[in-house]
Amino acid sequence: MTDQANPLESLQAQLDVASEYLDVDGVLDRLKHPERVLEANLAIERDDGSLAVFRAYRSQFNGARGPYKGGIRYHPGVTRDEVVALSGWMVFKCAVVDIPYGGGKGGIAVDPREYSDSELERLTRAFATELRPLIGADRDIPAPDVNTGQREMNWLKDTYETLERTTEPGVVTGKAIDSGGSAGRVEATGRSVMLAAREAFEWLGRDLADATVAIQGYGNVGSQAARLIDELGGDIVAVSDSSGAVYDPDSLAVTAAADHKRETGSLEGFADAESLTNEELLTLDVDLVIPAALENAIDESLAGDVAADVIVEGANGPITPAADEVLTEQEIHVVPDILANAGGVTVSYFEWVQNRQRFSWTEERVNDELERVITEAFDGLIDTYESTNVPNLRTAAYVVAIKRVVSAFEQGGSWP
Repeated sequence: MTDQANPLESLQAQLDVASEYLDVDGVLDRLKHPERVLEANLAIERDDGSLAVFRAYRSQFNGARGPYKGGIRYHPGVTRDEVVALSGWMVFKCAVVDIPYGGGKGGIAVDPREYSDSELERLTRAFATELRPLIGADRDIPAPDVNTGQREMNWLKDTYETLERTTEPGVVTGKAIDSGGSAGRVEATGRSVMLAAREAFEWLGRDLADATVAIQGYGNVGSQAARLIDELGGDIVAVSDSSGAVYDPDSLAVTAAADHKRETGSLEGFADAESLTNEELLTLDVDLVIPAALENAIDESLAGDVAADVIVEGANGPITPAADEVLTEQEIHVVPDILANAGGVTVSYFEWVQNRQRFSWTEERVNDELERVITEAFDGLIDTYESTNVPNLRTAAYVVAIKRVVSAFEQGGSWP
């Protein structure tokens, strides 16, 4: 792939396209840039006594609809523009599923595989200390993202509560159950990907149970989506991680593949499957492709080789704007990230509500509420797509989301 689009420029291009179908000229520039960005240098002592310094960011993009909300990722490729773009996507993700949050995002430029658990704990607590003036249950609520999970959220919560001398479980979501987390949170993003795929196939007059599926990225989102689609009867024929892809045209054993990755650290060497590259997986002749890794997985040059009928975005920004145009011309329907992977933030909202109420929901209630939110949002997306002249489902989603954000912004008024 050669078209490594700047993620912030991709977001701004998507907003420009959607704005052509809306009267938002006076507000658009405000919606294309963050309200504020924290940039920090985190210094920690390593286990050998040496000092290590890491660049970290927290972007608060827009708070017109509620507290800033968004995950924290640990990845060597984290940059300011990436974090800002992700915080912007969170604004419109929350708006398209109509939950009362704004958008935020955080990240540390670090490869967590190169550090011990104790070093990662010190790093997380150092970041939490820098975040302390910005976050809070009514201000900015972090959550897990790439290479972070319940453990890191528990550390962040504990650091904040210790320094603030309070108990505030709603300051962060994605926690372990015993630390105030929600049932159903771990699988939530993968579940929303499955639900979005199911609804898309139903809209097209097809059945996901009869579909062949390839999934790029076999972390939490990809593996959970694979398991849930497999349970519906869909045929998972290929999955991949950073080591490459494994393919079996007669169907993969998704649970065994997940076990192999957990035990060995990668999908490489998974028995009874053909090896492919990630690019080859994305161009397989299947009914559904789910890019569930990182940004820019499908660029303009690769898009022309995509053979799937439907793409459901499990990752944030996996398709570049130029690739979007190619896929639209090829009449390949793309269910956009701001709807398809909104399960994580939706169940984070449910977790936050439970924390505020000091009352826990059952997993069945969480899953039922998530299904309601995603299916209603998909119906609203299709109504907009079919009633306007927008070119694709992504633009329809942004039209829905921008209308809601602009409405909240205008209702708040301008002052002083």
